[in-house]
Amino acid sequence: MNKPLDNLNLLVRPMLEMDLPSVLKIEKVIYAYPWTHGNFSDCLASGYRCYVLICDGKLIAYAVQMTILDEMHLLNLTVAAGFQKKGFGRYFLESLVRDALAFQAVKMILEVRRFNYAAIYLYESLNFEQIGLRKNYYPARNGREDAIVMEMLF
Repeated sequence: MNKPLDNLNLLVRPMLEMDLPSVLKIEKVIYAYPWTHGNFSDCLASGYRCYVLICDGKLIAYAVQMTILDEMHLLNLTVAAGFQKKGFGRYFLESLVRDALAFQAVKMILEVRRFNYAAIYLYESLNFEQIGLRKNYYPARNGREDAIVMEMLF
């Protein structure tokens, strides 16, 4: 039986400076408080592990990971609106986990908005567990929103 993504031409590759216009276009649609060009540019310049997911030649997702000793901290994982809830996020996250393992990380850590149930479900389905809560972590329309801290041990 074919999986939904089997017949697509998918490529995960390092993010390049030339990808930033496409990344920012997605970022501004998805988030009320998007990262800026400077945020992404700084991540690239600092050597963070930044990747994009290309589907049939189109950039549809991106991720930014920071290494801290033997840990991988997932700072941003975003899938374009028209590609969400179709398996692309899982495909991409599994690729990031493989990258962390190749880096010989002992765990991956991330924060997710407390009420982002779709993302929390995805992370839990890949064996991430909640290890903490960061109060007032994210900006929100009415003040601040809590973040759930999750980790996957390798």
